[in-house]
Amino acid sequence: MTAVGERAPALALPDTQGEVHELEGSRATVVVFTCNHCPYALAWHKRLIDVGREYAQRGVRMLQVNPNDSERYPRDSLEQMRARVESGDFDGVPYLRDETQAVARAYDAQTTPDVFVIDARGTLRYRGAPDADYEDREQNAAWLRGALDAVLGDRAPDPAETKPVGCSIKWKQ
Repeated sequence: MTAVGERAPALALPDTQGEVHELEGSRATVVVFTCNHCPYALAWHKRLIDVGREYAQRGVRMLQVNPNDSERYPRDSLEQMRARVESGDFDGVPYLRDETQAVARAYDAQTTPDVFVIDARGTLRYRGAPDADYEDREQNAAWLRGALDAVLGDRAPDPAETKPVGCSIKWKQ
């Protein structure tokens, strides 16, 4: 498991159109492990996309990654991912497929969602939930926003780690 303060695992994953995305090139990168069917991921989805859109203006890139086993969970198939992107659900935020689940395993992703903030040097600076309550939209991804503001201000996020809350990753058997 990569701990906060350590170098984040590399990733090179395709989006729903086949374009490969990597970590390099941003002031900070938010990697969100998510999916199409988990009620927690769906409840936090708009808040996360809003953060991606708003912080893009400050040099932050968000990558949403679906690692779930699509054979057992067909709603997480590439085709269903593509349909969500085409319907506008991701508002320009890349939605990546981790077919082998290698990236999710390298990050020790536990839930959907599970949020990771990585600074420009590739160091993991925050890991956990977007905010304290998936049901309370007023929370507005406060923990994630605080972590990004800290990283962009060259400060340590507080908190630097929270417990990820959501559905378990659907690992291949």
